[in-house]
Amino acid sequence: MTEEHKNGSRGFAGMDPARQREIASQGGVAAHQKGTAHEFTSEEARVAGKKGGEARRDNG
Repeated sequence: MTEEHKNGSRGFAGMDPARQREIASQGGVAAHQKGTAHEFTSEEARVAGKKGGEARRDNG
């Protein structure tokens, strides 16, 4: 059994969190190089934060 599959899960979810971050980072770098990555404006970030806060309050 490999180190990545020691918890019985397979695929991305079964990987070590550090390895998941490494793979996700590579995807982000590739998206920026390709020009398809989205960069939030401060206004978009404000709206998203407000929406998340409202959802958290409603579910809490």
